[in-house]
Amino acid sequence: MLKEFKDFAMKGNLVDIAVGFVMGAAFNKVVASFTGGIVSPLIGLLFNADFKDVKWIIQEGTANDAGEVVGEVAILIGEFATNVIDFIIVAFVMFMIVKGVNKMKKKEEPAPEAPKGPTTEELLIEIRDALKK
Repeated sequence: MLKEFKDFAMKGNLVDIAVGFVMGAAFNKVVASFTGGIVSPLIGLLFNADFKDVKWIIQEGTANDAGEVVGEVAILIGEFATNVIDFIIVAFVMFMIVKGVNKMKKKEEPAPEAPKGPTTEELLIEIRDALKK
């Protein structure tokens, strides 16, 4: 059973998927840092606030003794928009990588055409001529 598991785990496709998963997770952190540290502050200039903190308050909350707002109901527009921007960046980069890999792959040569034999009409003529003999 251990040998079978080792064979399964060492298959090329599984290792490729694992490497891709780790690289994707690391790349996602880079993109999140980019949008959180560069894009969000620039967009936040338009709202005069940190873009991630932009929200639509549906119901006001009350402040407790510690100064925390309790009972607030809000739609977190900025956080959602930041996550959408993250997704678009990651999707675009993945598209470009896949496009590049597909371009680098050796193009398959078309299969050679089968040798052409006699047409149906030629075969019928041959049969007719053979029957005449």
